[in-house]
Amino acid sequence: MARRVLFAEVPSFYAAVERAEDPSLGSRPVIVGGDPRKGGRVQAATREALEAGVTLEMSMLEALRRCPQARPVRTNMSHYREISRRLIALLRGVGPRLEPFGLAGAFFELGPDTDADAFAEALRAAVRGGLHLPVRVGIGSAKFLARLAAEEVAEDGVHRVPAGGEDAFLAPLPVTRLDGVGRKTAATLAELGAHTVGDLRALGRDPLQEAFGTHGLRIYAYATATDDEPVRAARHPQSMSRESTVRAEALDVGMLVEQLGGLAQALERELTRQGLAAGRVTLKLRFADEGATTRTLTVSDPITAAPRLLGVAQDLLDRTQAGARAVRGVGLQLSALVAAAESDRQLALFPNGG
Repeated sequence: MARRVLFAEVPSFYAAVERAEDPSLGSRPVIVGGDPRKGGRVQAATREALEAGVTLEMSMLEALRRCPQARPVRTNMSHYREISRRLIALLRGVGPRLEPFGLAGAFFELGPDTDADAFAEALRAAVRGGLHLPVRVGIGSAKFLARLAAEEVAEDGVHRVPAGGEDAFLAPLPVTRLDGVGRKTAATLAELGAHTVGDLRALGRDPLQEAFGTHGLRIYAYATATDDEPVRAARHPQSMSRESTVRAEALDVGMLVEQLGGLAQALERELTRQGLAAGRVTLKLRFADEGATTRTLTVSDPITAAPRLLGVAQDLLDRTQAGARAVRGVGLQLSALVAAAESDRQLALFPNGG
């Protein structure tokens, strides 16, 4: 049976989140980006705004000229990261082994006994029910092909490239739809007479290798649907983090400990929700003078509780210049994550510390 890869994502993620959380927006176009008065750029836009001519990285002022009925919304990255964590958790609830892609997508390798259509619908239902967000799904014989298939869906639905139908699907697409074909590469391909993927495929391997080296071979693998990049799946996230901006540039270490306590509690809730424990803790500080530092500790028995996490964070804080240099932001990252049950089993093997 041919390999089957499924890719699921929330399109225009930032804009979709804003629309889902603000009923007053209804079907009104939404453009997310920086402050228009300060030269802010577009970072996401709903389908209606894109169809009106809005493009990513366009100035917000130009975007609002092209789509004057749109609601401009300032980017809120901390909130989008939190929604992303919830999104990936919902996807894991359907298929635990996934490879996250950016903030809003994930790849799944489907086994021979998996009903792809039922799996796709379960993913979409989980995200609709949990976050009220649309999900588009692509299914194909390779990761890049599944992602291209998903892009054929405007906002919510499933597109499958059947086994044996790869060439017919790819041939009419512009070469710029392939990973690694940017403006310069596309210009060189045009000089070689390749404007579509079918044109590129007709060139053959040798001209592409001559023009681009190993990069050309990679492009050819995409064009011929022979790329076999694996889905690097894991049953749980490899790390998690929380960050906070300090209300006032702080020299007060006590204020920093208070901030870290809130981060530790948030991380405890996330560890509990996902049934995980952390074997490594990293403290991050951003100083008011634009400098930054990190300190890391690997623990002998993985952490699940906020008080112990805060204790480790305080020990790490003592190894920094906090108190001598004003701090603008603090963060905690947990890594070396394991299932909490596995952590308990490891401790039970060595009840007296080994």
